[in-house]
Amino acid sequence: MSFGTRRGLYVAIEDERNDMLANSKAFSGFAVDDLDKAREFYGETLGLRTSVLDEENGLMSLHLAGDRDTIVYRKPDYTPATYTILNFPVDDVDEAVDALAARGVRFESYDGLEQDAKGIARGEGPYIAWFQDPAGNILSVLQER
Repeated sequence: MSFGTRRGLYVAIEDERNDMLANSKAFSGFAVDDLDKAREFYGETLGLRTSVLDEENGLMSLHLAGDRDTIVYRKPDYTPATYTILNFPVDDVDEAVDALAARGVRFESYDGLEQDAKGIARGEGPYIAWFQDPAGNILSVLQER
């Protein structure tokens, strides 16, 4: 679908050329430097179901709720993402932060962002707390208001 104008109004114009991937079940992926550490962290610490797809080439899948599998791959010249790569919506952010902290997860504190002692930002938007996986990728737990 594309957009055009008719008498100054934007109107949707059907364009068959643009629906090529409309029904594709896309998935995302991210890199880590150590697949064994990632498997332990995502599987044991976070409690996600994981599957090693190719041990030799460093490829695994995170089986997320809602059939949202995510590929995790080992990358030799890996550099951590500087943005949040994965958000976990939760019913109670305080409960999630406490449970993860009890499993050894350390929550991040960012300059210029108002966060409480647990690392939870409670400003505008969802309540959110950020943490890192062993490779340094940034993850979050968040609670919609």
